[in-house]
Amino acid sequence: MKSIAIITDDKINELAACLDNDCKHIHDTISQLNELRELIIRRDDAALGKMLEIVLAKSEDYRKNELNRQSIREELAKELECPVEQITLSTLEENVSETARTKLTETKSKLKSLIEELRKEHLSTALLLNECARINNMLLKSIFNMGKTDVVSYDSKGTTRKQTDMAFVNLQF
Repeated sequence: MKSIAIITDDKINELAACLDNDCKHIHDTISQLNELRELIIRRDDAALGKMLEIVLAKSEDYRKNELNRQSIREELAKELECPVEQITLSTLEENVSETARTKLTETKSKLKSLIEELRKEHLSTALLLNECARINNMLLKSIFNMGKTDVVSYDSKGTTRKQTDMAFVNLQF
């Protein structure tokens, strides 16, 4: 691998701009996950449809950014005479000027914190969707299984009762 003098600050600035776009995309995704959970809870189908359109429209821009980042990594790999897989922020930090190193370190730190926040938001959304699916399955079973389940239901006073053998929906013609 070649040394510091090979990588120019211009190339690092180009990579940093691309990574800033990644940070913006991650931040937008976190906001969208929050909004998604809110819309699911409110059962706002119209807003969910609009959100899907927005996500699809932005996906092409992000794909372009990913291609740009990969292209920059390939150029850096050529300059450092190493495989593309070895071009990471940590590797670059060791092979650039002090100014560029500071910028990369800040970007790396920002990406790490955003990714951790994204993991939490993703988990929260997955848990909500899992709970929605569980409740929907339970409702469908209680409606269509003709009382053959051991589903316990609650009345308006909070008292429990087991479902009787009567079906909620008669499936016979």
